[in-house]
Amino acid sequence: MTLVLHNVRPWGGDAADVTLDGGVITAVGPVAVEGAAPGDPGSNPAATVDGRGRILLPSFSDVHVHLDSTRLGLPFRPHTGTPGVWNMMLNDRNNWHDAEASITERATHTLGAMIGRGTTRVRSYAQVDADAGLERFEAVLATRETHRSRADVAVIAFPQAGLLREPGSAEVLEEALKLGADVVGGIDPCALDRDPVRHLDIVFGLAEKYGKPVDIHLHEPGQLGLFSTQLILERTKALGMQGLVTISHAFCLGELPDAQLDELLADMAELDVSVATVAPASPLPLERLTAAGIRVGLGEDGQRDYWSPYGNADMLDRTWQLAFTNKFRADGLIEHCAAVATIGGASIIDPAAQRLGSVADRPGLAVGDPAELVLLEGDTVTAAVMDKLPGRTVIHRGTVVADGLQLA
Repeated sequence: MTLVLHNVRPWGGDAADVTLDGGVITAVGPVAVEGAAPGDPGSNPAATVDGRGRILLPSFSDVHVHLDSTRLGLPFRPHTGTPGVWNMMLNDRNNWHDAEASITERATHTLGAMIGRGTTRVRSYAQVDADAGLERFEAVLATRETHRSRADVAVIAFPQAGLLREPGSAEVLEEALKLGADVVGGIDPCALDRDPVRHLDIVFGLAEKYGKPVDIHLHEPGQLGLFSTQLILERTKALGMQGLVTISHAFCLGELPDAQLDELLADMAELDVSVATVAPASPLPLERLTAAGIRVGLGEDGQRDYWSPYGNADMLDRTWQLAFTNKFRADGLIEHCAAVATIGGASIIDPAAQRLGSVADRPGLAVGDPAELVLLEGDTVTAAVMDKLPGRTVIHRGTVVADGLQLA
């Protein structure tokens, strides 16, 4: 079905009518005269969305979310975790079985809320370990199926408890891949499993065996994180996996001396290793990553779960957080955060997709681009990020899937 977005402002620019057909943008032209039928003369009238002068952006791409651990929609509970990845994992393990709703119900609610707020492209973790088995993984698959017409969801089989600390961890990870996981996950090869060679042998071995990309949580700081990153880069090069490896968090990138950082970023760019950030309090050097040619995407991480009380399913809010933690004030840099949250993430999910070429790049709204779009209220893109207003219309594959924060 042809759909015309009437009187919209691509990236906050001049008003236009944008035509969608076949899941892509097919025309961007002047605003039609009031009362004129949209579409080509002599053709059947197209369906029309009244843009009301709102800003048109590519839809959000959340590339780091844990749908299997969310508690959004449930009563608020005090945070009981203690610092450290293993301690937080144990806190989750001690509580998730007794939640007031099933994982599938919680994940389905959260993904629906994400879609309603403008996210149509998602990369979600699903924890697989000796405790959960495949239960959490299967819940995320069910959630993806429920919202299959509203969003594209890639599922990462994620060994949150590591691969070496508990018997059977590697086996359940492989079973998830046999059942259709899209990405092989890994986590802190040195700090958690304390054997980076064996950990990366398993992760990259399974990736090679099943032809899947890799996404590794890397919380490790400073020089330890640098060491793990270098090992990941070695594996990427040896297996010819350029463009197929993502490092999530990558906190060490914000802690290295300039000379080491420049060398590392050059190596990452050469191997096309991407970075997924969640806009932490200690930010990554976002401008330098972009300037180096590294794909960077944004995610919401856990959503009010047993790890953290934060999260509200709103990538526009997380875009604000990305700008805030980087201490950005200039409109161009805040708009760049929106570009990272939209096209930046999309290029992590699909390395063949359009990429950001610079901090000033604002792609995704030209003829031929995917009709993955969101309309936002605001005088400018920066104003939309600051105000986070509810008047949004969300489009997936050329079809309206949500309006006013409600699913269609």
